[in-house]
Amino acid sequence: MDVEAKAMLHKIVLGLVLLTVSAAGVLAHHGWGSYDAAKPITIVGPIESSKFEMPHVLITVKAPGKVWTVVLAPTSRMMSRGAPAEFVAVGKTVTAYGYASRVEPAEMRAERITVDGKTVEMR
Repeated sequence: MDVEAKAMLHKIVLGLVLLTVSAAGVLAHHGWGSYDAAKPITIVGPIESSKFEMPHVLITVKAPGKVWTVVLAPTSRMMSRGAPAEFVAVGKTVTAYGYASRVEPAEMRAERITVDGKTVEMR
């Protein structure tokens, strides 16, 4: 195989690898179709745990009758809107408005949250 053919093959293989990696990232993001946007809910309670990591920040909230997993925005969006990890620290009381999951009975996707009198939009 001559040098030009090897270079072309290398470019093709590299392109396929990049395409595969980028497609995997898209597939890893779950989408929002499994949340019931027709029935918004509001929960209020103390934050029991907080994971400030990608792909989305997650908090658990002890609301009356149920402990909820609340899916928030990605860390970069939280930071750009003035909501660093300390904003959703364990022990703080949060009001979360959003949509319950159709799949996970104790999970919701928050559209906005209020902590310490400050409201932050998630979308």
